[in-house]
Amino acid sequence: MIKLGFVSAVLGDLSLDEVITFASDNEYSCVELMCWPVGKADRRYAGVTHIDTASLDDNEISRIKALLRSKNVSISGLGYYPNPLHPDKARSDFYISHIMKVIDAAARLEVGIVNTFIGADPAKHDDDNFAKFMELWPPVIKYAEKNNIKIGIENCPMHFTKDEWPAGNNLAHSPYIWRKMFEAVPSKNFGLNFDPSHMVWQMMDYVKPVSEFREKIFHVHIKDARINWDGINDRGIFTAPNNIHTPKLPGLGDINWGKFFSALYESGYQGSACVEVEDRAFEGPLENRKASLIQSRNFLRQFITH
Repeated sequence: MIKLGFVSAVLGDLSLDEVITFASDNEYSCVELMCWPVGKADRRYAGVTHIDTASLDDNEISRIKALLRSKNVSISGLGYYPNPLHPDKARSDFYISHIMKVIDAAARLEVGIVNTFIGADPAKHDDDNFAKFMELWPPVIKYAEKNNIKIGIENCPMHFTKDEWPAGNNLAHSPYIWRKMFEAVPSKNFGLNFDPSHMVWQMMDYVKPVSEFREKIFHVHIKDARINWDGINDRGIFTAPNNIHTPKLPGLGDINWGKFFSALYESGYQGSACVEVEDRAFEGPLENRKASLIQSRNFLRQFITH
């Protein structure tokens, strides 16, 4: 059965123990835990470190496993979402190096999944970014295979503002690209962390890919999106995407969640579905963010019982 969870970034000011306790107390079965390097991040919801791979020794691994058992909560995956194809080689090298560390941590924690981005140079065409993907990513996938870890690539284009034109910061934004990636790197450990909301604001079908890529969906993010049709009518589709869509809690946007979950169940999906909160109406105080997870849980209980 599908397990209901949430992405820990929304509770970035809580400790790991507090996040797991909140999940347990509020009927969440799992959590995707953020594993950014300790330090300041350059965008919203990034830079959260609930597992620090640099200090993850055997004692901490034992402690984390005991905590999870005591709270009856599992880790759906370890998350780290940088830009591995960044045009600055030093930054690209650093990001890929840390992905390897997160893979190591997942193997030691017996988690099984690491979620991330492919990355992109936003100034280059998809074809050019694909060539860079083929240069940098096959060794990462091989390393994941060696450690028996699946890599779930989120399908967010990472294109929101005018300085990310034309390609965004994540190549893996469409079924066309996914087919090319999976044909070029045919690994059972290479797949998707599928978020339907990113299909909505690209004006794409968010249900059809569930069937086509059923073998490649390793993890699911639950986030809604509301299209601003007044913005589209005023600015057109070539404006910055933030001008024409808004991330929302599940049930408060344009996704038909009944159709989406029907497709997931029909595909045989047995993994985790984790609420990812990016709804600005619930930002700010910790209590607001906690409330967003409780409201999302209540809405999703009609589709997920675990």
